[in-house]
Amino acid sequence: MQIAVRSRTLRSVTSKTAYTAAGVDISLADTLKSGLKDKVRKTLRREVFGAIGGFGGLFALDLKKYKRPVLVSSMDGVGTKLKIAVAMNRHDTVGQDLVNHCVNDIATVGAEPLFLLDYVGMGKLSPCVFNEIVAGLAKACAETGCALIGGETAQMPEMYATGDYDLVATIVGAVERDRLIDGSKIRPGDAIVGLASTGLHTNGYALARQVLFVKMRVRLDDYCSELGGTYGEELLKIHANYWPVIRKLTGLHGAAHITGGGFSGNIPRVLPKHCSAEIHRESWIVPPVFRLLQQGGGVSDEEMYRVFNMGIGMVLMVAPAAVGAVQKVAAKAGIRSFVIGEIRKGAREVRLV
Repeated sequence: MQIAVRSRTLRSVTSKTAYTAAGVDISLADTLKSGLKDKVRKTLRREVFGAIGGFGGLFALDLKKYKRPVLVSSMDGVGTKLKIAVAMNRHDTVGQDLVNHCVNDIATVGAEPLFLLDYVGMGKLSPCVFNEIVAGLAKACAETGCALIGGETAQMPEMYATGDYDLVATIVGAVERDRLIDGSKIRPGDAIVGLASTGLHTNGYALARQVLFVKMRVRLDDYCSELGGTYGEELLKIHANYWPVIRKLTGLHGAAHITGGGFSGNIPRVLPKHCSAEIHRESWIVPPVFRLLQQGGGVSDEEMYRVFNMGIGMVLMVAPAAVGAVQKVAAKAGIRSFVIGEIRKGAREVRLV
């Protein structure tokens, strides 16, 4: 028996050492995960129960609050904005980007964010980077009232270059069936209200990096007077969260999150067959970063509005009489808004005029 015990102990140590040598440190991962509880606890809602760190997150939907609930889910990542975070060695903002992006996606149908699960994939687990990412996730979840109830941390040596990582999340929300915003009420004559973005948000970074660092040959720590800060500071600006506006509005006919695909790729997703959107490009001031990218890269107007949000992160379709109320709510939430166009008869297209 004694020999057998020694044999098992030896095999255990050898296995652990071999796996660590191969690039996967299970003990470090366990240590980091054990420290998550305090951060995650701040995000929890009363519907969450069960121990943190189980195989599945538990959430009991409040059926007294919702009579005919529709669950809404979405999944997204941060994209190559992570390259900027890695280059600047600052990782506390991208977690916030991810949460806010996911929240905005389900906000377009009027869904309250309930809980979120994240995925972090790294070649080699870095405690500092991991803790900063999770701190950002927890901060944004707490601010929006969304519980961070679980996730996955994957160590995959040779899959990611040294220092690189991936960051993805799935969000689940709920909305009353009779308050679902599905675009079916959009009519010709409706006004289109644009909510201001904070910058590039989480889209177009492949092109932005090509223009800035290859064509213009600038550096992240270079100061740009047009931007009022460094290029790195501009590129890491946090994705705006529009749920504080949408949650307080009634009578919304439609909403579109302006992400990858820009105006032409996102607005048609919520338009009825008989409607088109006419966007007046002169109705808001395009932030300097987009003009800088366009001029520095020689990018056409058409491509700019197809790749970037151009300063408008969310568009809302409402009856003309409701515009004042929408803008008042947005102002109280600290978000600038503009009447940027109207709905016309057409075939699910966007016209930039």
